Amino acid sequence: MVGYNGGNTTGFVSPAGDGLEGPIDLAAILDLRQPSRYPVRVMGDALAGRGILSGDILIADAAKPPAAGQVAVVMLAGDVLVAQLAYRRGHWWLLSGRPDTAPLAVEGDDAEIWAVVTGLVRTKV
Repeated sequence: MVGYNGGNTTGFVSPAGDGLEGPIDLAAILDLRQPSRYPVRVMGDALAGRGILSGDILIADAAKPPAAGQVAVVMLAGDVLVAQLAYRRGHWWLLSGRPDTAPLAVEGDDAEIWAVVTGLVRTKV
């Protein structure tokens, strides 16, 4: 009896092989090798209206300048917050996604915009 060595196959090459790509490197796609970029896990659903859910991982970039409308990681009175930025009357404001929450001013010695969110990773769908 002759053993099968795989060299004499019949049939055709699978057409599904055309759609295959190599391994996906999330660190490269999200540019996490930059020292200014870091992941932040979201706790809470205040930004669900923007498609950001509790448990999502945001990619924050501390080197990117803030702009109105962007989501940012902010230190405010000892708390780390994630909120949408607005610029009004010469000051930055944090907008919650909740309609019953008033905007918070980012001002004073205990307030700082740390980073701007540039990406999102969701591990549960």
